[in-house]
Amino acid sequence: QVRLVECGGGLVQPGGSLRLSCVASGLTFSIRGMSWYRQAPGKERELVAGIGSDGSSIIYGESVKGRFTISRDNAKNTVYLQMNSLKSEDTAVYYCKVRNLQYWGQGTQVTVSS
Repeated sequence: QVRLVECGGGLVQPGGSLRLSCVASGLTFSIRGMSWYRQAPGKERELVAGIGSDGSSIIYGESVKGRFTISRDNAKNTVYLQMNSLKSEDTAVYYCKVRNLQYWGQGTQVTVSS
């Protein structure tokens, strides 16, 4: 079955950086677009970034443009989210998802706090 495992979350100070990873198994990763979403307490889940199967067709949510970068390594079945200049409002559980399919990871907590 399809499995997505995120890692890389943690506690970071405002202005700091984190790099999230999501390793996929059980699917042909190289033909699937991937996305990162996040959900903060009391808020709806929102799209953070998406990337096409070949690394093109990249999109970002308005609140993270210029600070976050999505990338992928098809040889490693992995999608990444580099997060720079983190703000307290970036605090959330971050999930990866297969585009156009309802497969989600378990999420990784990112907390931005001094």
